[in-house]
Amino acid sequence: MLHTSYIEISKSAYKNNLKFIKSQVGEKTVISSVVKGNAYGHGIENIVSIAEEAGIRHFSTFSTDEAVRVQKATKKNSQIMIMGMVDNASLSWIIDSGISFYVFEFDRLEAALAVSKKLNKRAKIHVEVETGFHRTGFEWEEKETLKKFLLENKAHFEWCGLCTHYAGAESIGNHVRVQNQIKFYRKYKDWFSENGIRFQCYHTACSAASFSYPETIMDMVRIGIAQYGFWPSQETYMYKFKQLAPHMKNPLRRLISWKSTIMSLKKVKIGDFIGYGNSFMASRNMTIALVPVGYSHGFSRNLSNLGKVLIHGKILPVVGTVTMNTISVDISDLKDPKKGDEVVIIGKQKRNEITVASFGESTQQVNYELLTRLPNDIPRKIVQ
Repeated sequence: MLHTSYIEISKSAYKNNLKFIKSQVGEKTVISSVVKGNAYGHGIENIVSIAEEAGIRHFSTFSTDEAVRVQKATKKNSQIMIMGMVDNASLSWIIDSGISFYVFEFDRLEAALAVSKKLNKRAKIHVEVETGFHRTGFEWEEKETLKKFLLENKAHFEWCGLCTHYAGAESIGNHVRVQNQIKFYRKYKDWFSENGIRFQCYHTACSAASFSYPETIMDMVRIGIAQYGFWPSQETYMYKFKQLAPHMKNPLRRLISWKSTIMSLKKVKIGDFIGYGNSFMASRNMTIALVPVGYSHGFSRNLSNLGKVLIHGKILPVVGTVTMNTISVDISDLKDPKKGDEVVIIGKQKRNEITVASFGESTQQVNYELLTRLPNDIPRKIVQ
């Protein structure tokens, strides 16, 4: 094995998740596959391939570099939408490529207009409005100026979408705030319509909003974490639980498995310390397996003396300090362990499983953070 670990991405799990998501948002609603953050750690190229095979034809990225990767990976000429960072210098490529992008400030609008005129090609824009998230979006007070600009220059723009983003739809603690955002978005929508600006697509819902606030499901939904097999939060799952059929109380399946192998074996005598410092002292004669995965690979140092892995189908503890490139695992109770034996860091082995959630709980990382911190150079391969 050239690399010290590898990641498997399940094609059948993705198709299963997409089927469930469609049952929630309806067949007529466009599902945009959100692939920011290297497709939540799964690899943009892998997810574009799997998603297109499953029928997806729209992808959302955060930035231009991610859009380039989607464009190179698509085999179905899928639509691409950039939701965040667009450097003005990239607008020529974006507009010429027919890629749509969010506008939430006049600087970007004016730059897009100039490029559109130069290329003699309409820029595909999604107007993002501020409804209460306070991150990006045109303010209500800017609407008159925005209206004037759009109408005066309508020959140079495709009004692809009117959008916003909700401030924590995954938590009941944000319920009032999200409800106010929904009302505010409708106010924008009505105002634009009354003033002669009608968009091709209205979209506001992420995974959490799609599940918890069905009124936010419009022409399109932007689905991120759910397509990868994770609930946006435990609260989101609890909200949906009673609505789920008895035979499918956990309809989402994780795509990702992370695996390595035993690099070497070491005998340790009772009373000896294992690894750096004195954080772990052997309480008996022990056998230790060294696994070539450490904090440089995304296995947090906070998992020192807390982490677990699967070997021979048994859940075994990480002992000692997690180093840059290795962890030590107590395999004293295994029968006949060998160099090269499979080590499952996230995933199933025989009857046991280490989930991303349980892996993350030990480090106080949310699923999103843990997944997106998996280095890009860990090989990822698609499996059935």
